[in-house]
Amino acid sequence: MKSAYELAMERLNKSAPVQKLTGEQKKQLAELDSLFAAKVAEREIFLKGEMAQAAAKGEYEALEQLQKQLASDRKSLAVEREEKKEKVRQGRS
Repeated sequence: MKSAYELAMERLNKSAPVQKLTGEQKKQLAELDSLFAAKVAEREIFLKGEMAQAAAKGEYEALEQLQKQLASDRKSLAVEREEKKEKVRQGRS
């Protein structure tokens, strides 16, 4: 007898089958992850330096704005990364 999880997974595979990736696609996906991790780190380093300066000067509104910018940058980079990864998955590198 199958568990509810196994039955749900079977239904999911029927409606949206698991896509098999080639070695090249896996390599491209890993490169995209690495590239975007570096971009996020670069933005964090830059903005955290700016935040430290703003905090030292007591500019708390600027600090808050920089924190919002960092969150926004992370989100937009994640969206861009996922769009590029989806293109690779679909074979449109």
